Amino acid sequence: MDYLWSPWRYQYMALVTGGKQPECIFCDALARKDDAETLIVHRGEKTFVILNRFPYTSGHVMIVPYAHVSELNSCDAATLAEMMKLAQGTEMALRTIYKPDGMNLGMNLGRAAGAGVLGHLHLHVLPRWIGDSNFMTATGETRVHPEELKTTYERLHKVLA
Repeated sequence: MDYLWSPWRYQYMALVTGGKQPECIFCDALARKDDAETLIVHRGEKTFVILNRFPYTSGHVMIVPYAHVSELNSCDAATLAEMMKLAQGTEMALRTIYKPDGMNLGMNLGRAAGAGVLGHLHLHVLPRWIGDSNFMTATGETRVHPEELKTTYERLHKVLA
């Protein structure tokens, strides 16, 4: 079996294993109330949309319930409905702003499934373009993003707020 090393994830892994992160990054972001600082681009009644600080692509966001739950069956129907409604609106916003060729939506539930934030359910929404999976990450230790998180925040906040 061959393995690929992803050095661009080092910053994330250093944060996670360094003992300096809050108990839950999503609960911490909600408690801070400064949405520009925490990169929350939209707050709904039961869920919110937040930028991924370690995005795979520009526009990579997560839709997160306010309730600290780890599984879908722990969410009430209204929370699940709002998550899907926000997923629709977020997809439309990302398609309008970024003009992607496709979209990934998904959840990683549990460590074995690849969850980076255990214990707090979240739905990833990522715009994708033909050819966006290149060799820069594996060979150049570089992740190519055409815009800064601040710019992504401003663009999405304007549409989703």
